[in-house]
Amino acid sequence: MEPKLRVVLVDDHTLFRSGTKAELGGALEIVGEAGTVEDAITVVAAASPDVVLLDVHLPGGHGGGGAEVARVFTEADSPVKFLALSVSDAANDVVSVIRAGARGYVTKTITAAELIEAIGRVAEGDAVFSPRLAGFVLDAFGAAAGNVAMADDELDSLTAREQEVMRLIARGYTYREVATELFISIKTVETHVSAVLRKLQLSNRAELTRWAARRNLL
Repeated sequence: MEPKLRVVLVDDHTLFRSGTKAELGGALEIVGEAGTVEDAITVVAAASPDVVLLDVHLPGGHGGGGAEVARVFTEADSPVKFLALSVSDAANDVVSVIRAGARGYVTKTITAAELIEAIGRVAEGDAVFSPRLAGFVLDAFGAAAGNVAMADDELDSLTAREQEVMRLIARGYTYREVATELFISIKTVETHVSAVLRKLQLSNRAELTRWAARRNLL
């Protein structure tokens, strides 16, 4: 049995931390929590978690919020990975925390199962974003000329689950492997793939892989 991923929760709302801990505790090991920039830096340094769930808006520090916390560890070449979890879907919040070193950004509308999966993907070095937010990052970090607006519009047309299926299929996963990874049936995978190809106006897996690679979505 593989050991559980070790996670620190950083959010200034105690009730939210308690609820999140209750939802995730069975699948992950919660090794610390904090509600301010200073406490977050102290707790993360002491606990050395695999992933930090990081709210963007935090009191304390020099006013930089979650981005300030992530930046401290990024600049120190720490192996700790950060996943932003916020009510905000504002472009400046997304970009600031990603520039600071976070590996992904999801909003608090995410389900517990989706959050657990996102944490796992970030731990493995993947980048994870809620629908619509990836376009902000592609734009800010200089995606290929002419692709940003198209990628944003096309990504917006896909549901969160369709985006997950799209990335796995583009990486070469079989339908069965996708079904296992996402805990859904093969028939459901087939339905999602058909919807993705239709919405993106693509014909097959090879075209999907090229589409995703051109937009740095793999």
